[in-house]
Formats: sequence, structure tokens, C-alpha cells
Amino acid sequence: MTTHAVAPRRSRPATIEPLDTHRAVETPEGVDLALRVAGPVSRALAWTLDCLIRSAGYTVVGMVCAFLGAVGQGLFFLTLFVGEWFYPVVFEVLRKGATPGKMALGLVVLHQDGSPVGWTASILRNFLRFADFLPVAYGFGIASMLATRDFQRLGDLAAGTVVVHRDAARYGSRVPAAEPEAPPVPLDVDEQRAVIEFAERVGGWTEARARELANVAQPLTGERDAWAIARLVGIANWLVGRRPEGARR
Repeated sequence: MTTHAVAPRRSRPATIEPLDTHRAVETPEGVDLALRVAGPVSRALAWTLDCLIRSAGYTVVGMVCAFLGAVGQGLFFLTLFVGEWFYPVVFEVLRKGATPGKMALGLVVLHQDGSPVGWTASILRNFLRFADFLPVAYGFGIASMLATRDFQRLGDLAAGTVVVHRDAARYGSRVPAAEPEAPPVPLDVDEQRAVIEFAERVGGWTEARARELANVAQPLTGERDAWAIARLVGIANWLVGRRPEGARR
């Protein structure tokens, strides 16, 4: 009986997972989004910048209130209350999901489905910050971020939010920016993806090829040639979640 030597199995080299990971979500419209979730380090730096900004504001207000006696003292404590509790909420909702610190680090807060954060979610995630701070120095918050796939602190878990890099806030799409236009008729998932792929790839085609393909969609656009191309790109912008400036809150 002959025996055959068995070559030793080579083990795969260890891979190092990046701290910032990609999260795939699908919108109700059937559009796939790739969100690059921000890790604890970048979030901590953004938080530190926001603390410095608030501290500078408190210093200026304190200097003014010092001349107002008891009234100034009350105004100062009111400023502290509003600044600590509502500073992040106002910026996240009115400034497209980012406080000044997050803007500087290129971060933005979104719902888990990739949609912009609203008042309810922002208030909930920020008012629960006190729980993340416990027992000291954001102990629970850091533990929660390290234990969850999307680096969510307790406030994020309760509000259903994630913090991602701003390049992901463009909905993971290469659709060139244009005035968004709602589709004139409902589109199924395959039709939506076809329109988005056209907009993403149109820049790499010759003008003749782009017009030829755009004219195929004349039943949707009601246009031909350059007008059809422009309208398809506008519809693609709408499908990936962009909205006209006047429609934003």
C-alpha cells in the first residue's frame, strides 16, 4: 500500500480590518447606498472640536454677563443649558447632519437607512448623551461603539442613527450633481437602477452614444438628445435622494 504525502495546508495571512467600515443599505426606492461608518477616533476628534467651540462661546458670554450682576449670572447658566443640550441638535438638523466639529472632520449624522437625520432622532441621540457618559469619560458610550458593528453609542442605538464620513452622505453614488427632478411616472427597481447607471456612466461616453441611449428613454423623459440626457441626470439625482434647495428644510 502506497502512501501519499499530504502537503501542509497554508494558513491565510491575517487581515487587518479597517476601523472605518462600509455599511450597505437599500432605500425604499431600491437604491443601494454604501455608507462609510466613522470610527471612535474621528468621532472623538469631532467632539473635542465642538467642546472647544462651545467653551469659546461660553467664555465670551461669561465676560459680557459679568457686568450684568444677578441677571447676567442667570443668562450665563441659561446659555450653558442651551449650549450643552441643543447645540448639536440645531446643527445636525439645520446643517445637514453635522456640527462644526463634524464638518471639520468630514462627518455627518444620518438615519440607519441613509436618510437625513430629523428633529426627533437628533434630540433623542443627544439627550441620551448623559447615559453614554456614565460611569465616567463616556465609558458606556465607548463600550457601546466598540461592541456594535456601526460604532453606535447608546444614543445612536435608541435613535436609529449612524455617523458616517461625508463622502458617504452623497448616497454612495457617482451621479453628477444636477437639479433633482422627480420621475413623471412610478419606476420599478430595475428602471430606477438603469436611470442611475446611465447618469453615472454618461460622462465616459461619446456625445452620440449618450444621445442614442437617452433617446431610448423618450417615453419617460418626453425629450430627445441633449434635453433627454439632462432630464435623465436630473431624475437620477432625485432617485439617489437629492432634493431641490427650496424643498429642503
